Amino acid sequence: MKLAIVHDWLNQIGGAESVLEALKSMYPDAPLYTSIYWRDKMPALYQSWDIRPSFMNRWPLVKRKHQWFLPFYPLAFESLDLSDYDLVISNKSGFCHGVITPPETLHICYCLTPTRYVWDYWTYIRREGLGTAAQKVLPALLAWLRVWDRQAADRVDTFVAISETVRRRIAKYYRRDAVVIHPPVHTDQFQPSPEQDDFYLIVSRLVPYKRIDLAIEAFNRLERPLVVIGEGRDRSALQDMAGPNITFLGHVPFETVRDYLARCRALIFPGLEDFGIAPVEAQASGRPVIAFAGGGALETVIDGQTGVLFSEQTLDSLIQAVRACEGIPFDPDAARRNAERFSTETFERRFRAFVEEELERHKANARLQSV
Repeated sequence: MKLAIVHDWLNQIGGAESVLEALKSMYPDAPLYTSIYWRDKMPALYQSWDIRPSFMNRWPLVKRKHQWFLPFYPLAFESLDLSDYDLVISNKSGFCHGVITPPETLHICYCLTPTRYVWDYWTYIRREGLGTAAQKVLPALLAWLRVWDRQAADRVDTFVAISETVRRRIAKYYRRDAVVIHPPVHTDQFQPSPEQDDFYLIVSRLVPYKRIDLAIEAFNRLERPLVVIGEGRDRSALQDMAGPNITFLGHVPFETVRDYLARCRALIFPGLEDFGIAPVEAQASGRPVIAFAGGGALETVIDGQTGVLFSEQTLDSLIQAVRACEGIPFDPDAARRNAERFSTETFERRFRAFVEEELERHKANARLQSV
């Protein structure tokens, strides 16, 4: 069987790349097709892969300013030649599901989300603070991209969603069913610690939709110690609003993140995420999670057992959740057991079995059509 993997772009590291690395671990010989590849910004591991970028990769500025080239991604992915493959797996949050494959090729899309800024434009511009010129130009462009994105979804044979939230989004925007297989989390890299400290913790990119501002306001009022790990364009503004009880560490080594997760009183997760890896890592470390009751947190955090869910993204709701958390005797072993449901091993076992079933079904359908 000849297999290819397709990924949106390779110029930064995020949750999508964690999934990609798991897929490459499962299928190490599969070539990787993408729109752009910025070799210097990706981990050394990627340099050993067979990576085949599109024509866009030769363009000036595209690797640093990939958002500027939004209209060209559909053409870039349609230009990729995947005619020699029996199976194509696309790892999509952007446009890579739009590749064109022959009828005999099975295309499975692992969907991190339907393209967010295409389908949730008004929320996106409110969060990102786009200028007047962009707000005038983007609606017409995105109207065209929505049409293309919807039609491109019909080229996919089977969708897999990372969460129930994304499954519902696929049904709404693409009118397609999807199976839920949660993304891989390296739970084996985290362990509970016998030492516990009194601080609360945030591990996140510091960007608007993460709602770190809500946590800062809550802990200013609570006057409890809060440690913030992560970088992003909002860091300066968040530091300006933070009281003396809040410490910003910026980007730190993985070993430091692991240590803080194991020792914190609880992880604070105030944003709305499609899945959310940090809450699973905290539970793998034996620590509870205080999370907004929406998106992936509804599937990864057990309210009252491995954390506390708060129903509204408001100051009072979060403060009440923190106080409620302090009155619950959480069991670190229960948190750890819950996290292991999302381990890399679980993902690989479920995804591999799903692929094999779909290949058999695809072959059976081909035999019926040939009779």
